[in-house]
Amino acid sequence: MNNKIRGYLLQWTEFSGVSLLDSVSANYHHWTQQQIEQALQDGLIRVNDETATVNCDLLPADRVSLWLADHEEGRTDTHWKLVWKTPELMAIHKPAPLPVSRTTRNLFDTLISHVRRATEYKSAHLLHRLDAETSGLILLSNYDHADRKWKKRIERLIRAKRYHAMVWGNPDWQEKTYQCFLAEKQQSVVRTQMHVVAEDDEDCCKTPKLSRTHFKLLRQYPGYALIECQLLTGRKHQLRAQLAHLGHPIIGDKIYSYQGHYYLKRLQQPLTDNDFRQLGAEHHLLHAYQLELDTGKEQVMLTDDDYPQAWRSYLI
Repeated sequence: MNNKIRGYLLQWTEFSGVSLLDSVSANYHHWTQQQIEQALQDGLIRVNDETATVNCDLLPADRVSLWLADHEEGRTDTHWKLVWKTPELMAIHKPAPLPVSRTTRNLFDTLISHVRRATEYKSAHLLHRLDAETSGLILLSNYDHADRKWKKRIERLIRAKRYHAMVWGNPDWQEKTYQCFLAEKQQSVVRTQMHVVAEDDEDCCKTPKLSRTHFKLLRQYPGYALIECQLLTGRKHQLRAQLAHLGHPIIGDKIYSYQGHYYLKRLQQPLTDNDFRQLGAEHHLLHAYQLELDTGKEQVMLTDDDYPQAWRSYLI
């Protein structure tokens, strides 16, 4: 998954009449007008798969393509889908591994960038986050005013979040509400790893935070299990860290299984097919399965059973 693509085709759809120069300037901020005009002369910019001209005016639904010969993006899955929408909100199915926002490897292949480029909601915002390797439901606001409104009401809006996790081992419990304190440790080999710590642990980068999850065993298989996880708090890596601490790391988790060996290796070189076989999957098998929403006007239950390909050999 760390392979690079040489050259990148940046594409977007316009939903209002605008000049091509203004459209390119708005969607690609790195060129001056002179550079845009030169790119047009070089045939690097196309509208609806046709060579464009400097004086081109776009119509609603026109699709613009811009070839960036020197740009590289990390490989990912960009096949997101709209699941639910109101005038102010939308719920998206996010594939794995797709980062939700800009990273060092991905500037344009992010969920928020794709939503803004492919829809009329050019100022859409994330209302919460998912790790790049986590698939499933994520909620967005459609524009700036909606974002300001709903971010202040996010705890009333999202009444429940439930995830499905495929984990190693077979738990000896059917249901379990687990509470602990989580924090990053100052001496941790993996800088981003969260640890279960004492409330007054002094070896933490920040104050430990109380973290609560209700776990429910859905199905057991030989050597692994499917678990439903309902977040009662929302902390960084909460499910991944808690399940690993309970002795059931999520299949494919590079940070919380094998003492982070494969996460550290990936920083130096691409992981091999043998590495992924050992991990059990190319990305961790955590899926944001269900959202319960209360908009004030209606209560909505959203479910996403579109599991990534990597799940299929386990869901038998």
